[in-house]
Amino acid sequence: MNSEPAGGLLVVLSGPSGSGKDTILSELMKLEPKVAATVSATTRKPRSNEIDGKSYHFLSIGEFEKRIDEDAFLEYVRYGDNYYGTLKSEVDALLKKGMITVLVIEVRGAAEIIKKYPEAISIFLVAPSHEVLEARLRRRAEEDEEGIKKRLMIAYTEMERCRDYKYLVINDVLEDAVRHIYEIIQKEQQSERGRKNA
Repeated sequence: MNSEPAGGLLVVLSGPSGSGKDTILSELMKLEPKVAATVSATTRKPRSNEIDGKSYHFLSIGEFEKRIDEDAFLEYVRYGDNYYGTLKSEVDALLKKGMITVLVIEVRGAAEIIKKYPEAISIFLVAPSHEVLEARLRRRAEEDEEGIKKRLMIAYTEMERCRDYKYLVINDVLEDAVRHIYEIIQKEQQSERGRKNA
């Protein structure tokens, strides 16, 4: 698989934990009805507001590894103590429908997607400062101090990968970040139409 499947537009939205990826996606879906998200699989425990099959496919480690053996994932990574992965079937179905398919994905997984889909629109999302990032992670209150420190160290390392992406967006004021990404998508759609009509 060396290029983006015909029909839709594939957007890779990545960045460290706490950068606001899920919130941005929710706002984009309100703005544009053709924006759709795949449901990723993970072995981490659900947060209080998450629903299996809608927020994530929550799998046991055994179930996840069985799907790895079946080659069911477009990419997968082990992040901290848990697996995360993107199911091939989810992505292909949305692209074939002509949807703007947004993959909210961890940095290592995004690298695999970008290799396989070089035409994908890659966007790296960051918090405006390390202090803001730390405050966002602490507000989640889902991990102990050791877990937060581990996530912060991973996040600082991931920020060095921002140059691998086509676009960098700073999520300081949510509305501004959403508008910026929406404008990127519109510009890329126009470019894609131009290429097809050339």
